[in-house]
Amino acid sequence: MTGEARVAPGSLSRALAWRPTPYAVVGTGFWLLLAIVAWHTPIASDFGQHASAVQRVKENPWHPDNPLLKEPGTDSPYYSPYIVTLGLAARLTGAAGWQVVRWCGPLNLAVLVAGVGAYARTLSTRRAAPVYALLAFTLLWGVRGKEWSGFCGVWSLTRGASYPSAFAVGLAFLLWAWTDRLARRGGTAWSYAGLGASAGVLLLIHPITALAATVGIAATVAGRQRGWSRQVAGLWAVAGVAAVAVALTWPYFDVFALAGDTTVDQVHRRLYIHPWQWYGLALAGLPALAWRARRRLRDPLVMMFAADSAVAAYGWLSGHYTYGRVFALLLVPLQFALAVELAAAPPWTRLRAFLAPVAAVALCLALAAQIGSVIPQRWLPVATPHPARWPDYRWVADRVPAGAVVLTDASVPIHVLPAYGLYLVAPTWPDPSTPATDRARRWSDTTAYFSPSTPVPRRTAIAHRYDAVWLLLPPSGLPPSPATLAATSPRTGERLFHLTS
Repeated sequence: MTGEARVAPGSLSRALAWRPTPYAVVGTGFWLLLAIVAWHTPIASDFGQHASAVQRVKENPWHPDNPLLKEPGTDSPYYSPYIVTLGLAARLTGAAGWQVVRWCGPLNLAVLVAGVGAYARTLSTRRAAPVYALLAFTLLWGVRGKEWSGFCGVWSLTRGASYPSAFAVGLAFLLWAWTDRLARRGGTAWSYAGLGASAGVLLLIHPITALAATVGIAATVAGRQRGWSRQVAGLWAVAGVAAVAVALTWPYFDVFALAGDTTVDQVHRRLYIHPWQWYGLALAGLPALAWRARRRLRDPLVMMFAADSAVAAYGWLSGHYTYGRVFALLLVPLQFALAVELAAAPPWTRLRAFLAPVAAVALCLALAAQIGSVIPQRWLPVATPHPARWPDYRWVADRVPAGAVVLTDASVPIHVLPAYGLYLVAPTWPDPSTPATDRARRWSDTTAYFSPSTPVPRRTAIAHRYDAVWLLLPPSGLPPSPATLAATSPRTGERLFHLTS
């Protein structure tokens, strides 16, 4: 054939008439802003532990070491499908673990934005609903900017966008939208199995998010399923079997053994303290959720909120505070009910007339609380809070070979140094794969090493016990003997020593 291909006039007119939806514009802008900020945020908080786990998989995919300690990592829940995939990507590309984790920030944000939009569209056909839902979900948290893995306020996302929890939350929204579609329209057995398998992957990536996601799936099925029959029940059973099968066949750890584990409960007790500061602004959506409950008690958002509240209450009453992590998705019914009501079609109801100013006030408070996480200080009033910018420890990583053990008891370096493939003597966070007695002994030895009253022979014995040949000291710390000064941080004044026996 010769000549130019012809385009049908109707196709050309439709292409020229296409306009991006409001959510496409707002969601893309949100994604771009957060991706840029997260990319330039220094390594801090949990980043080091996730990057270290990726590095261990890169070094030994089938039998990775403990993410933080120079010992086997058998049964460590950090080796989820998310981390293993990143480790294999690092092995294939030759990139460092911390580089691969940073690259995941934009990807996770894209999954999150897509998930919020997909789920909001199951609740409302109004074009503004997903836009309001994204704003409510990322802004209406507390009156102070707070950071916690899996909590998707803007403040928290600037540091946690590359964490497995951010991907898990986005996947949860996509699973809810998928469930809604199956409940309304049905599907093949493969589509139900695919939903279940995806839920199983989510369980392995972030179990507590998966618990809240399962609550949402159950609420959606109970509220949306059109007609029950033996065949329909069988299809949902296929989904459940697929989820359990995926979770059971994962070779790195037994996810179901975590159900009664109390290792990190005390760490999560903070989630129940000062709830107004953490979650108070989401209460702006309570009237909208109550209105949905009055109309229909089997509304998915209503049932989801009730069930997640029961899980959170159980965590508080039982002392199993890890269940407080369901707050990450417990607020969704409040936030999305508000978004859907504000986006509803005319006429202007009394409820909307009440909600609009309440939402406006909550939004202003939310901006005051979180804007400092994305806008530089020089453009804002002096009193605006900003996340602390942690110092860079590349100056240590440039001198200490990967796989070496570093002795330090300072809070910031024990979070950051593992990102560069370095081991610690005492773990940053408790890992169920390491017995509690071993963790306690390691911290006791670390405390003893840095105590001025500890004699030199005992310090030497502690360093030898953990194969530690590098020591990081604060500016005021007394230098050990014998040791060689290797470097000094120009920012913090911390000093790196090479221990010699």
